[in-house]
Amino acid sequence: MRIPEQEPGEEESGQLMILLIGYVLLALLLATVVAAASSIYIEHKKLLSAADGAAVAAADSFTLSGVVGGDGPPAAQLSQARINGAVAAYLQLNNSYERFAALSVDPATGSPDGHTAVVTLTAVVRPVFINFLVPDGIPITATGTARSQLTR
Repeated sequence: MRIPEQEPGEEESGQLMILLIGYVLLALLLATVVAAASSIYIEHKKLLSAADGAAVAAADSFTLSGVVGGDGPPAAQLSQARINGAVAAYLQLNNSYERFAALSVDPATGSPDGHTAVVTLTAVVRPVFINFLVPDGIPITATGTARSQLTR
């Protein structure tokens, strides 16, 4: 039996197309992962901005302590009720509940020392392209901190 002679490179005919299809699929998969990770990152930054704004609003809700009958200079004093009210008003005013899915204020929101407002927000992100893999979304948390201080 005689083997027919082949032109150089003829035995590899068609294999380049398979390799090219594989590289295209790999590039599409990589682009999908990068887009999903970017959307999660951007939503986290938006939530962090909302938490920072809510913390500033909460820090501005102080009352003065040491004014009546106090020995020292007046000081800014934060209360849990005023912080919660300021955070709720800020989020409502900025339509944050419409911008973020399942937005909630964490119970850790408050003032540990009476002068610093700490606001922790949680929300759910549904990444682009791969939302069928995580139908409930990916929970994200952001904490903003602001301090009330009286200066002359």
